[in-house]
Amino acid sequence: MAAMSVWSRIADFLSTTAGSAGDAFASVMESVRTLLEGDPQTRRQVAFSIAMIALSAKMAKADGIVTPVEVDAFRQIFAIPDEDAGHVARLYNLAKQDVAGFGVYARRVRDLFPGEPAVREDVMDGLFHIAKADGIVHEKEMEFLDRVAAVFGIEGRDYERIRLRHLHPEAGNPYELIEAQADWDGARLKAHYRTLVKQHHPDQLMARGLPAEFIAIANSRLAAINTAWDAIRTERGL
Repeated sequence: MAAMSVWSRIADFLSTTAGSAGDAFASVMESVRTLLEGDPQTRRQVAFSIAMIALSAKMAKADGIVTPVEVDAFRQIFAIPDEDAGHVARLYNLAKQDVAGFGVYARRVRDLFPGEPAVREDVMDGLFHIAKADGIVHEKEMEFLDRVAAVFGIEGRDYERIRLRHLHPEAGNPYELIEAQADWDGARLKAHYRTLVKQHHPDQLMARGLPAEFIAIANSRLAAINTAWDAIRTERGL
């Protein structure tokens, strides 16, 4: 599905909303859940786009500022046509103005992707990408990311792996970053690395129904994997 139709669909949902910011946003989320139930591909694309807009707005509210660099990072993820920028801005402002805490939004997003932990991890990657765009993840942003991950059920080593590849890809444990064990032999490590690269190739994200623009995040994820693999390969002489 083309990006234009995703934004047009969001505009359609927004045109039917009324009431407070919280009521309007809840209405948009429910429309995605019910009206697109018979079209899972479109549903995932629209739901993912709305999730990123809403949680990005809540993250901006968490640290109190939205920098131009963060806006640019958002635009790296989504190529928004000029004619649809107003719809995205309206949805962003609805989420930012809503008095509901971001935990409420995180749960709504989680419920949009039942049984799809990979998509929830994609959302976390997008949020980290925006949070670190100005060169530092601020304390309030980190608290926000920690709590959203907990709501998403991304915890322990899984969450540490995401954190490491965004914050310290060159300094973290490279085996942790690629979900490998230090006692594996060279052949197993190579096979695991090749499988991981295939799993995180941009084409796989597209197959999960994410917008094509998300390739920026897929490339960043692959870069972190390759950085870790280079460290392991040098250490092991592979």
